Amino acid sequence: MTAISLGLDDRGGLLIDDCRINSARLLVVDRKDSLQGARHGGFNSGLHSLAQRLPVSVSRMKDRTQTGWLFVLPSVLILSLIGLVPLLTVVNYSFFEIFILDARFWVGTEWYAEIIGSGRFWASFGRSLLFSTMILCVQIPLGIAIALCIPKRKIWVGITLAVLALPLLVPWNMIPSLWLSLLNPETGLLGRILPYLGWPDNWKLSAQHTWAVIVVMDVWHWTSLVVILCYSALATIPQSYYQAAAIDGAGPWQVFRHIQLPKLHHVLLMAVLLRFMDSFMIYTEAFPINAGGPNGATMFLAVDLGEDIKAFNYGPSAARSVIYFLIVLTVAWMFSKAQGKLDGTEAT
Repeated sequence: MTAISLGLDDRGGLLIDDCRINSARLLVVDRKDSLQGARHGGFNSGLHSLAQRLPVSVSRMKDRTQTGWLFVLPSVLILSLIGLVPLLTVVNYSFFEIFILDARFWVGTEWYAEIIGSGRFWASFGRSLLFSTMILCVQIPLGIAIALCIPKRKIWVGITLAVLALPLLVPWNMIPSLWLSLLNPETGLLGRILPYLGWPDNWKLSAQHTWAVIVVMDVWHWTSLVVILCYSALATIPQSYYQAAAIDGAGPWQVFRHIQLPKLHHVLLMAVLLRFMDSFMIYTEAFPINAGGPNGATMFLAVDLGEDIKAFNYGPSAARSVIYFLIVLTVAWMFSKAQGKLDGTEAT
């Protein structure tokens, strides 16, 4: 049963608040029409006219919703096929021992038990988790700081954002080549400067230096995304908030904590999710740097998966892919729950 609350506005018009019509959408009645109804026939005639028009309005809203779904349905079907067919194929392969694509033997969950019980998996998992943690600890605070320092004038805002977006335009497969060229001790700019700061020429033999290169490379490539997201949220804050804070004598830290940071909650949650998912499965940028070396120090989850694929171990590699997918899906679900709690907190 639909609950409808009625009342009169300040002009004598009839207002209706229906919170359950058409998926909890608010049905707004034209005040002019309701006012005319009240004038000609009083409250009862206006209510009678409104009751006659209510089913028509709901029917029109339903028709528009159905028409919208007809336009969206082809894209939904195409994206579902693109995503589901490869996923189901990989899940199917994970239960077989595959020698060639036409010769396979059922092994059940053997690959899953072997992978989860191996130290190799947990070592690569720990490296990937450590790398993602380092990336988030650097990129999120750095992105917020840069976003706060962007000039306020419109012309400089456009120029600054355009310059910051340049690293995002570089293809993933070109990033390692670019940095390896810069670090070349004979021809690279950084390769000639860094030795004066104690950087070794054979840095690929050091796990610490290899990690430093990969982390700095990823920070250079993706911090701009965090900056743009944070600036887009900061730009929505009305100037009246800052004026009120200035009148109250609030300092920069109070302004950031009580005005800017609450506006960044949703954007930061999105930035953390995007950067975690991408950095956790890093491969294209990491593998060309040192191919998982030295001595497996940069053998991340995706790099480890690539080694299985190159060895034609289709069954174990498929099982690894499913496990990695479930990990990322679980993290995405946790972020979704956190987003829902954040929305509920702000609503109350």
